[in-house]
Amino acid sequence: MPTYKSYCWSLGTTSFRMVEFNRKIEEQLKLLDQFWLKTEYANEKWSSNNSIQTAYYKFIREQGFIEEKNALRKDKDARQKTSGLVDLGLIDKERRLTDAGYALLSIAKSGNFSRDNMLRIPADSFIYFKQLLKSSCPFEDDNVRPFVVLAYILSEVGEISKSEFTYLLPLAINKDKTKRIVNYIKAIRNNNATIDDAIISVISEMENYQEAKDIFINASNIDESLIQEIGMNRKSRTYDIPYAKLYHTLQEFRTYHTNEAAIELFNAVDKISGKARSYWKMYLFNSISRSRIETVGIRAVKQNKAIITINDDIAFKEEFFKLLHLFKAKSLLDDYYDLNKRYFKTSDTIIFQDDKVRFDIIPNCYFALVKDSLLNIAFSEADNLDFNCELSAIETTLAVTSVQLFHKAEELYGVQVRSLFDIQDFVEKDRYKRFNQMIDTRFTDDVLVNLMTMFEKRSDNDIQAIVTNNADVPTIFEYVLAIVWYKISGRQGKVLEYMNLSLDADLLPITHAAGGHEDITYKYAATADYPAHTLLIEMTLANKNNQRRMEMEPVSRHLGDYLLTHRDEEAYCLFATTFLHVNVTSDFRSRKTTPYYSMDGSEFVEGMKIIPFQTSEIKTIIKKQITYAQLYRIFEQAYQSNVAPNMWYQQEICYQI
Repeated sequence: MPTYKSYCWSLGTTSFRMVEFNRKIEEQLKLLDQFWLKTEYANEKWSSNNSIQTAYYKFIREQGFIEEKNALRKDKDARQKTSGLVDLGLIDKERRLTDAGYALLSIAKSGNFSRDNMLRIPADSFIYFKQLLKSSCPFEDDNVRPFVVLAYILSEVGEISKSEFTYLLPLAINKDKTKRIVNYIKAIRNNNATIDDAIISVISEMENYQEAKDIFINASNIDESLIQEIGMNRKSRTYDIPYAKLYHTLQEFRTYHTNEAAIELFNAVDKISGKARSYWKMYLFNSISRSRIETVGIRAVKQNKAIITINDDIAFKEEFFKLLHLFKAKSLLDDYYDLNKRYFKTSDTIIFQDDKVRFDIIPNCYFALVKDSLLNIAFSEADNLDFNCELSAIETTLAVTSVQLFHKAEELYGVQVRSLFDIQDFVEKDRYKRFNQMIDTRFTDDVLVNLMTMFEKRSDNDIQAIVTNNADVPTIFEYVLAIVWYKISGRQGKVLEYMNLSLDADLLPITHAAGGHEDITYKYAATADYPAHTLLIEMTLANKNNQRRMEMEPVSRHLGDYLLTHRDEEAYCLFATTFLHVNVTSDFRSRKTTPYYSMDGSEFVEGMKIIPFQTSEIKTIIKKQITYAQLYRIFEQAYQSNVAPNMWYQQEICYQI
């Protein structure tokens, strides 16, 4: 009897598909380290020890890492929550931190994500980069290193589409298939092949599929039992039962082209589980809406499809078998897309933009230098996965010099590179070009206004769906407000530096476990409208019940400390929130005349300008296209005003905007 055999790889498991991926990894490393330090667990083993796995689940739940309801199988959930860290070599199979794991944890604790490495990526990303170069998936009697395979394919074709990343890349399970995938991508570029052709080519040559196809073609009675046998479902045979009904309904439809038959066909497809159902619907019908099918009947069916026009019974069976496994394969590969993307993005080397996938500038230069050695390690298991080693320890040819990178940048991008500064300048210009393009397409004024409303309502899932799910909502609030202020300021200034956030290669925010970073520090050069100055933008999503406790002291302290250490600068602070408490306004207004002292009392500043601001007014600014020059005058007039604090915000800010 034919059985399912894997034909593709994936990084991790779908059970480890978590939002705020980087932060969750860092937090779990910290929690695992704390867990094993407990006396009662210190000498315990993880393997086949359900009680210790359950204990870990309870521990991370107590620490707030898990918010959902209690799992039915706590030990299983604990294994799933930690499995991805094993795959990356950050913990070993006994769930103890490895050398690489401790190195990453140390960076997260310190909050030092400096880019002082060859690729100029954050320090934590450089560890992920090296770990991904070593990470492998077992495959039959071999191993495949997905990141290395991706690097090889990108070095051969430059970039791949989102569809090619999703459906073709994971099919590269050995050297021969990797080269075939490269050839298929090139053929697709020349309109000589399709993605479906490539998928069918890979799975149809497998012995189990050939055996299943022979059984199906030669069978005289197509019943549920046979369909389950030739479906080779990887989870449960019962999932394939609806395909028996679909098979017979399609056969009948070939003879009876009626409205009733069209509805019956739609009903049969609707019984299929998972994403494969959508593929069948899109393949057979002009609409996936039931009401539309019931209204137009036969006219909703795509009459030119081979599965409908074929007259020969054997050819009909061959077409049905092909579509059955093609759509199941695409459904599986769809499931793996997000997971693979999450893992790869931890390296901060890959750009996912405009439905294209490519390496960022310096990583692209790097892999162009080492591409000839990639296939030497792509299908082997690394013996130093657990160690935070040098690139040369992974493969001697992976060690390159800065001079080599400079020369390759000149060759690939046509820029003159004499020093690290030149290549950094080139990379920075590219980053701002991409950032501005992203603002134009993803963060239009309408989107920004809607996001402000979502922050007010705390529609967290919607916010993360629009921006990114690799950052928490307070971090996204800072990021979005930085974009708003960049647009208000006429897109002047180095906003990517000003926002003081960790950004991935796609220039989207990342939340780290350590936190504690500053908010936006915006630098303004002198103009006819205002002097040279610094604007500190502090923000919070704290509600009215705890805003006073959380924000009054930190905001004034941050501005006061900044003024004490930057005596030669003019600076003030904007405090942005979704709800402004009247006593917060009163406190900030009092800072105008209250001295702020250094820790030892030897130095002080005589007063501080703090302007509180609500998202409701930010929306008005966006809608009215008010510029920063106009706001600066409004803020200065409001600061000098003597209106009572309880009336001040309404009269001096709201009425003036």
